[in-house]
Amino acid sequence: MFDTVVVATDGSESVTRAVTVALDLAQRFDAAVHALYVVDSGEVDSSPEELRDELRAALESQGEVALDAVRESADRGVTTAIREGRPAAEITEYTREQDADLVATGTRGRHGENRFLIGSVAERVVRTCPVPVLTVRQLESES
Repeated sequence: MFDTVVVATDGSESVTRAVTVALDLAQRFDAAVHALYVVDSGEVDSSPEELRDELRAALESQGEVALDAVRESADRGVTTAIREGRPAAEITEYTREQDADLVATGTRGRHGENRFLIGSVAERVVRTCPVPVLTVRQLESES
């Protein structure tokens, strides 16, 4: 049923449960796992020009840490990637490129609860992704 699962991570605590659920699902179906971190180009572009390279490098470093956390949680090999662009668009494009069967993501990211029920990135992925999207909410006791 699922041959390839993409886990979208931003390294936030709220995505930890989404990673756990996605890895469990991938194990049950013996699916390949791809973990993706997206450097938000909007965040970089909105920073002062003299800080952009530094911010980009810091976000890429944070991405490596986030992807390492997924690798460490997995009981199998995980293909990882860091992309730069608009997060929802990059997640959707990466999913198409990998011919994935499912995308898993948290509902709140690094920017906290700036949306009422579901994060703006997760919401856009749900609306635009050509495959099912599993959104995993952080449990109250985990926050």
